[in-house]
Amino acid sequence: MSIKKSLTYKVAGVDIDTANETKSELKGILDTADQRVLNRVGAFATLFDGRFPEYEHPVLVFKTEEPGSKQKIALDHGSVETICQDLINHLINDAIVMGAKPLSVQDCVVCGKLEKDVILRMVKALSEACKAQGAVLTGGETSEQPSVVPAGTYVLTASIVGVVDKKNLIDGSKIKEGDTVLALASSGIHTNGYSLVRKIMETAPEILKESIDGKPFIETILTPHRCYYSALKDLFGNDGLVGLAHITGGGIKENLNRILPKNLSSRIDLSKIRVLPIFKTLKKFGNLDDADMLRTFNLGVGMMAVVKPEYASEAIAHLQKTGIDTYVVGTIAAGDGSVATEGELTW
Repeated sequence: MSIKKSLTYKVAGVDIDTANETKSELKGILDTADQRVLNRVGAFATLFDGRFPEYEHPVLVFKTEEPGSKQKIALDHGSVETICQDLINHLINDAIVMGAKPLSVQDCVVCGKLEKDVILRMVKALSEACKAQGAVLTGGETSEQPSVVPAGTYVLTASIVGVVDKKNLIDGSKIKEGDTVLALASSGIHTNGYSLVRKIMETAPEILKESIDGKPFIETILTPHRCYYSALKDLFGNDGLVGLAHITGGGIKENLNRILPKNLSSRIDLSKIRVLPIFKTLKKFGNLDDADMLRTFNLGVGMMAVVKPEYASEAIAHLQKTGIDTYVVGTIAAGDGSVATEGELTW
């Protein structure tokens, strides 16, 4: 049977006019005076100046990231700006553990129905989060996919390019036996473990009435992922800093081991970890055991730094001045590239 009424892209769920209006307003948000960006917004691809005269041997650092299921909670509560900060801050953290300076970020937003005001809020927040770390949002993609993604649902991802002088790479290869492991405090849950958080909210809805340090539970779990670049950048290039690990999914054990040489291990004293109140609340309402929490959450440690023992006090003092609670949690010893723990978490 033939279709009597003519079909259009708009009838199919995609309004090109709305998309064009949105993109037109995005140009104003993305417009930048950064001279490294060589062409205008709206081009098919971004041109970024690849000259790095201040670097002897520039090495480019690439990473793609997404904020996980936290975006479901954030968007359900209209917290568009915080989830965009989460995405950018997580992304930049993954690049800077190599000692890199963040340069250019490109985002991708997939949605079931393009809502102009939501997209504009997202891109503005993404752009501002980049600028806060000295990077620039140079463009990206917004894809409206009706019947593939439900209307009202947004899926965010982004990619970054950073640069580091080869001689200043922080890849763990300079870690030696006897080095000190520091914990850098997280701002909260960051962007890992939210599938478990959502399950706790579902099975123990009374947790929604909880207050953590005077803040409502929802506001607490939507606290943006902390970015460590501003705090760490002045330590880059110092021989005393030999390793950085971003503590994300898998917790301390399955992230710190990613930077350890094969002949070394780390010993972490769990009793020294300053567990944040939000994790104590999750443990209580979810009836969670310590082993699962250690593998799921950062528990208050968002970044770990490996430093020469004689440099530890200086590094701690610097990071404390930037507002990052920093303290010793372990050491490096001969081993097999694994992370061993001792002591017990203090609840």
